[in-house]
Amino acid sequence: LTSGRCINDVKPDTCIQSVDISEDETTLIAASNHAMVYVWDPTFATDLRPITKFRAHPVGSYCLHARISPDSRSLVTTSSDKTAKLWDTSTWELKSSLTAHAKWVWDAAFCADSSYLVTASSDHTARLWNLRTGEVV
Repeated sequence: LTSGRCINDVKPDTCIQSVDISEDETTLIAASNHAMVYVWDPTFATDLRPITKFRAHPVGSYCLHARISPDSRSLVTTSSDKTAKLWDTSTWELKSSLTAHAKWVWDAAFCADSSYLVTASSDHTARLWNLRTGEVV
């Protein structure tokens, strides 16, 4: 960053809605508003290596936000389909769908030890989830 120069471009085949990089600096994600998630290995910043891409939410819904947990073991995506989804970053398989909201889920944030998640929705609620149980606290 000190040089002020771009060292690489991330160019998925669609527009990008949200980006994040894991705290251990091994995973870079970009989520499109068309509910696709793109994953790269940023270990060699000048030679980004694609890991995978997958549809995080149903066709016709929007992915609004994506964030990697502080322990780098989970990814959360939020959507216009009224859900937040948790993904296992070792397999990129769906771990759980959090479905207590009545309207779009706009944002999500993990606590420091990755055991809780808070989601924010246009249903005028923020919900705190215990990720060990999958229940709203």
